[in-house]
Amino acid sequence: MSDHHPSDLAALRGEPSYVWREGQERRLQMIARAVHLENAVILEAGSGLGAYSRQFRRRFSPHVEAFDVEPERITQAQADTPHALVAAAEALPYRTGYFDVVLSNEVIEHVNDDHAAAAEMVRVLKPGGRIVVFCPNRWYPVEQHGHYWKGQYHFGNTPLLNYLPDRWRNKLAPHVRTYTARKLRRLFDGQPVTIVQHTRIFGGYDNITRRFPRLGDLLRRVLYALERTPFRFFGLSHLLVVEKNASKSSTT
Repeated sequence: MSDHHPSDLAALRGEPSYVWREGQERRLQMIARAVHLENAVILEAGSGLGAYSRQFRRRFSPHVEAFDVEPERITQAQADTPHALVAAAEALPYRTGYFDVVLSNEVIEHVNDDHAAAAEMVRVLKPGGRIVVFCPNRWYPVEQHGHYWKGQYHFGNTPLLNYLPDRWRNKLAPHVRTYTARKLRRLFDGQPVTIVQHTRIFGGYDNITRRFPRLGDLLRRVLYALERTPFRFFGLSHLLVVEKNASKSSTT
């Protein structure tokens, strides 16, 4: 989450990355390890202000495109990524088999139909290409997208909300999904893809580190070490990487 005051779109779309800090850089390095970025044809799906598109273009490839459902955000993204346009995740205006890499960073939880969005990412991907998905883990102890109470939206962190049964959790946070491992993988059931990586990661905690450097550094070292243990079950986000099979007859 950002330090900015919540935008008018915070409840519906979440808050995009406004600045590039260590948390974003860490995710970029994870992406670079999971997929081939050099001169790749890359799509940032749900780009917000285009933070990752900008880094892809500056460091890896000139062939970067992006889309977002919000025109205001795309207008800003176009400053660094000219091929950014307004589109819905469930109906992408790209030809089949066009991209080498598709990134969906904390977006799929906000779309109207997450199964349709997953299918569209697969469709526009080349055989052998890869999709990288980051999205909220149901078992992280804090819901970061705020909550509704008595009809009013309250921006910010809500401890333990995701541990409630669905019937209660979804009344308090109807504006955003959160995923168990099974629920996330199920988005790609029946698609011509193979899962090549699935884990959970903790956040960047840049706000804490900026205000309390020693505490933030300790928090990062402890939590990043836990990513290599079963305690990653409680991570902030899923990291899922899927690869499109060479043909639909391949094993999914």
